[in-house]
Amino acid sequence: MEIGTKKVVLTGMQPTGILQLGNFLGAANNWRKMLDRYNCYFFIPNQHAITVPQVPADLRRATLNAIAQYIACGLDPERCTIFVQSHITGHTELAWILGCITPIGQLYRMHQFKEKSAKKENIYSGLLYYPVLMAADILLYNADYVPTGEDQRQHVELARDLAEKFNATYSETFTVPAPLIEETGARIMSLKSPEHKMSKSDPDANATIYILDEPKIIQKKIASAVTDSGDKIADDPERPGIRNLLHIYCAAAGIGLAEGEEKFAHYQGYAPFKRELADMLIALLEPVREKYRAIKDDKTYLLSVVRKGAETVQPIAHKLLSTAYRKVGFLEG
Repeated sequence: MEIGTKKVVLTGMQPTGILQLGNFLGAANNWRKMLDRYNCYFFIPNQHAITVPQVPADLRRATLNAIAQYIACGLDPERCTIFVQSHITGHTELAWILGCITPIGQLYRMHQFKEKSAKKENIYSGLLYYPVLMAADILLYNADYVPTGEDQRQHVELARDLAEKFNATYSETFTVPAPLIEETGARIMSLKSPEHKMSKSDPDANATIYILDEPKIIQKKIASAVTDSGDKIADDPERPGIRNLLHIYCAAAGIGLAEGEEKFAHYQGYAPFKRELADMLIALLEPVREKYRAIKDDKTYLLSVVRKGAETVQPIAHKLLSTAYRKVGFLEG
């Protein structure tokens, strides 16, 4: 679907606390750059959040907090649409239709399900089924592109498969979406264990940089980040520590890895590079911290943003869902 001459982009992040640097560089900062080029829909997938136990009051607060962080990261509500998943009728309804054409084996093969289920004693069906809901999120708005990390590519592929299967079974209905994955920043690793992805849940506080960290905290975390023997700053898989820091720098600076390697080829030792990286991150995140502080407690404003977003997307969702209902044979009410 196109509105005017622009393609449609849709994506979101679960309301699970303060965004970390990987979320920002791999997602939110890239989303901001898309506002003029695409018709952008950014949503808070709070229905996905309940695949694991939640304290209801905490989830409500986290959802408001996520809205504030989206806006603080540069997602201007006047230039894009921000909405909450549960505010829209259509996501779960379409997910049921799509679930009825999804082979169960395909869901069991999802990497994230296998990883998460291996770590939990009690596994609920929502954890298995949520890729179908994710497909419905995308197809409900006929999104052309889905900005995503490598770890979610498989889920976008499922959405593509289901769109093609539905179209072949019932006639052309859904746009087949394509993933958008940035060259740099798509996978930011832990500062302490660079073989693992940076995570909000890392027990080591120095392993993760959060978008609201104060400058002194950022300097400390970068200074203590794991590096490797030697002093060459390069994109070398055999030296994951310095490679990760180079990836972070290039993603923050918006340059390619080759350009980053060339820039630091003459540096002697890692300390000057780390200082420059910390300074860049501090400057990049300061406007985010300032904007967040200004709006985080303004519940009236935050709710007005997502209510306006719901008013924009609900007619689109309703039209697509009505089409899907008719094509599968549901009687009109």
